[in-house]
Amino acid sequence: MAAGRPELLLGLPPIIDAGVRTLVLGSFPSPASLAAAHYYAHRQNQFWRLLEVLLDEPLSALDYAGKQRCLLQHRIGLWDVYRECRRRGALDAAIESAVANDFASLRDAAPQLRCICFNGQTAGRFADWFRQQGYATHILPSTSPAYTLAFADKLAAWRAAIAASATAA
Repeated sequence: MAAGRPELLLGLPPIIDAGVRTLVLGSFPSPASLAAAHYYAHRQNQFWRLLEVLLDEPLSALDYAGKQRCLLQHRIGLWDVYRECRRRGALDAAIESAVANDFASLRDAAPQLRCICFNGQTAGRFADWFRQQGYATHILPSTSPAYTLAFADKLAAWRAAIAASATAA
């Protein structure tokens, strides 16, 4: 490794099963998420809070395994667009040498998948590819604390996308 170059980081495995109809794709886990081996582990990230409201489920009271089960019960999967990268800190702007996840396996892993919701603009760069594969796509406001849009505005955008994904054919 060259002096000063960030170490290679490996992402988290997908939360997915054959019943998933909607897949939420982030960019790459934060250092807090990597350390915890838990998507959206940083306490200021609003992902679990948004989903708690949208799904009307007590996600904040559940451990990580319970959160995963709850998502899958609602036919929602979770993954990131990047399998690995180099990055200092947590900002998407600091991602270097990124390698995308292998999305070719999605048709087999989640045959009912119809909709991809991107958590932020960095992940949203993959929207065209997914549309070409026949999926409905929604690029949503990031749940990161670095994206300072009001919670109510994030919630409205996420609510509309999740409602649309529930009806995607």
